Amino acid sequence: MTAFPEVSKIRYEGPQSKNPLAFRWYDENEVVEGKTMKEHFRFSVVYWHTFRGTGADPFGPGTMYRPWEDGTDSVENAKNRVRAAFEFIDKLGAPFYAFHDRDVAPEGKTLAESNKNLDEIVKVLKEEQERTGIKLLWGTANLFSNPRFMHGASTSCNADAFAFAAAQVKKALEVTKELGGVNYVFWGGREGYQNLFNTDLKRELDHMGRFMHLAVDYAKKIDFTGQFLIEPKPKEPTKHQYDSDAAACINFLRAYDLMDHFKLNIETNHATLAGHTMMHELDYAGHQGALGSIDANTGDVLLGWDTDQFPTNYYLTTEVMLILLKYGGLTPGGVNFDAKVRRESFEPSDLFHAHVGGMDAFARGLKIAAVIRADGELAQFVKDRYSSWDSGIGAEIESGKADFAALEAYMLDKGDIAPNLSGRQEMLENLINRYF
Repeated sequence: MTAFPEVSKIRYEGPQSKNPLAFRWYDENEVVEGKTMKEHFRFSVVYWHTFRGTGADPFGPGTMYRPWEDGTDSVENAKNRVRAAFEFIDKLGAPFYAFHDRDVAPEGKTLAESNKNLDEIVKVLKEEQERTGIKLLWGTANLFSNPRFMHGASTSCNADAFAFAAAQVKKALEVTKELGGVNYVFWGGREGYQNLFNTDLKRELDHMGRFMHLAVDYAKKIDFTGQFLIEPKPKEPTKHQYDSDAAACINFLRAYDLMDHFKLNIETNHATLAGHTMMHELDYAGHQGALGSIDANTGDVLLGWDTDQFPTNYYLTTEVMLILLKYGGLTPGGVNFDAKVRRESFEPSDLFHAHVGGMDAFARGLKIAAVIRADGELAQFVKDRYSSWDSGIGAEIESGKADFAALEAYMLDKGDIAPNLSGRQEMLENLINRYF
């Protein structure tokens, strides 16, 4: 049986194509800056939005038409869903997928039952991976949906919730390893607080640090060599989440001696919720050596929450690719489409339209970013702007040779600073516009 009988394998047809179910820019074999597009992006389809999303919102139930679903939360239905998912990913031509444990298998009444259900589905996932060649970009545990995690998981005031979360992550790590996953992600959906009057902030952070070390220790025990990732988000569902942005995550990792084991999985819509651009978050993580993977989506400037829309803006994808090229790309991470079709886009084929558009947008952004880098005007401007640091007093400051006394003597002798030069922001914005 086929879940998408009306859709054939998505092919590259070139920029002149008017076929909505063909790639105009994403040619997986095209080489840009020494790597194929397939290698640059390592595109991944998420299980939770794409195959578990129903279109429900606070004002109404789900709208999605999914003919492969039988309306139950049974293991058998979960197996059918896996086969539909891999048909979709295979026809799309994405090399990876990602999931939470509770996305792929129904949660049981007990931990033992949940683990048994997961084992049943892992068998089918493994079969489909072997059949299609599609790989697992990352696995993770859902430590935020069940009411037991209402106060958090690793940061809960209830020690039993910490213990249950640990058991769940243990199993998810084992499953991720069994399926050949190359990363494992922590997203602290409820690791934060709503009110500081009832919160011991230091104790909660200490517990989260302890939890991460327990995960590192167990990964070593089972010989899981995948990359650990933390995903920043400033709010939603809590008022303040501890992994609020790239800087906060890196500070946490340094404070708890975890930098050698973790990198960041950065999401566009989370960056904007934190008051940053995606370019800022990527550059910050990159220069700290913590850039691991990205969740590709976008928000709506008129809406103040995490809308998880598919990225179609070439300016956004160009900015992203400028930074990824700057830091050598994403490996073993990838470009993971943590995005969902709109409630009104309820037909199965809409899943293809959304992903094709996102993949094309990133391919176009890559090509534009590569031309900007090859032309070198932007890089030369930045280099010239900081030229005062390449020799003289600037070089002495950077090398650590100058102290306050020496700098005072330098300025007493010189009298005043060299004239400042214009930052030319508008000129540079016009320069970038040339490439579009």
